[in-house]
Amino acid sequence: MKITLTLFTLLVLSLSTEAQQTINASITHGGLTRDYILYVPASYDGTQAFPLLFNFHGYTSNAAEQMFYGDFRPIADTARFLIVHPQGTLDGTGEPHFNVGWGGSFVDDVGFTAALIDSLLLDYNINEDRIYSTGMSNGGYMSFHLACNLSDRFAAVGSVTGAMVPATMAGCNATHPTPIIQIHGTSDATVPYNGGAGWSVSIPNILTHWRTYNNCDATPVVTNVPNINTTDGSTVEKTVYENGDNCTEVVHFKVNSGGHTWPGSAFNIPITNYDINASVEVWKFFSQYDINGKINCATSSVDENELSEAFSVSPNPTNGTISVKAKLSGSTNYEIYSLTGERLLTGTVHGYDTEIDLSKLTSNVYFLRLGDQTMKVVKVD
Repeated sequence: MKITLTLFTLLVLSLSTEAQQTINASITHGGLTRDYILYVPASYDGTQAFPLLFNFHGYTSNAAEQMFYGDFRPIADTARFLIVHPQGTLDGTGEPHFNVGWGGSFVDDVGFTAALIDSLLLDYNINEDRIYSTGMSNGGYMSFHLACNLSDRFAAVGSVTGAMVPATMAGCNATHPTPIIQIHGTSDATVPYNGGAGWSVSIPNILTHWRTYNNCDATPVVTNVPNINTTDGSTVEKTVYENGDNCTEVVHFKVNSGGHTWPGSAFNIPITNYDINASVEVWKFFSQYDINGKINCATSSVDENELSEAFSVSPNPTNGTISVKAKLSGSTNYEIYSLTGERLLTGTVHGYDTEIDLSKLTSNVYFLRLGDQTMKVVKVD
């Protein structure tokens, strides 16, 4: 995958993020100088441990292109996480790549990733329980490769238009239940949805592998994503395998008639799907998990059974504090999400009546999740 961005475009877009830091840096590993681009949101001041997201580029692409093409920066600005964009090395044909077990490469990209994590930990306050990996095409393969070969460092992984090579699947050595999100087009001519003999596992087989490994339900929940853009020539079906160990899930966005593109991106030739934004969906999924599984898994599994009827929120709309009323014998955890899926607030509802302070949120629509139930909350000035 290669996206060409003009220098003018890069300069214009960089102006919109001047309050943040975009750092070009390198480390030495395996006798090679390995470059990367780190994005640090303005909200980072070192006093709080931030999650870290790896965003790997595709074959023939590079770190800078992936930073714009599969863009997580606007999400990181509000959801408060760091993004690292590693740069692949040149293969025998002179193209940038990551070694995922095929193509005759001997570069140790797993070791490079581990070394890069260690290097960033020295300079930044990073939550080691919340390190994630995603990527486009070859970067998606790399994320799965890390889930199998560097499992103890990654809480969850995702792939957009990538897959797994047979050797990675056959020798997979994941050490903990691993949440997985896969976004893939059925008409992808570069990484075929139904696999490529000897070099790429089919998407259905990848889902089966991780669903079985995580001990998820065999029968998924399948829903059609609203077709909000009828001109992009594609639709999206969402499949969720639920109830895995540690509350893990395996999620798949199947882009019917979709090609080898990043859904929702502004840089797509040919056109991509615009019913979903892949960056939003990936982070919305990742943000639920740390290395131990779904955050608050143990308490949620108990408390959700007690939420036999919908809770109430008042006042709604609110200009400050809301009162949450729910029939609970104990306590349960709540989460406040933005419209784009960023988790903004967390806490605990105790007993029948709990107040939640929303005064620091801007005027907008938000979602309050309590157990397995969600309610829309409107914040006004």
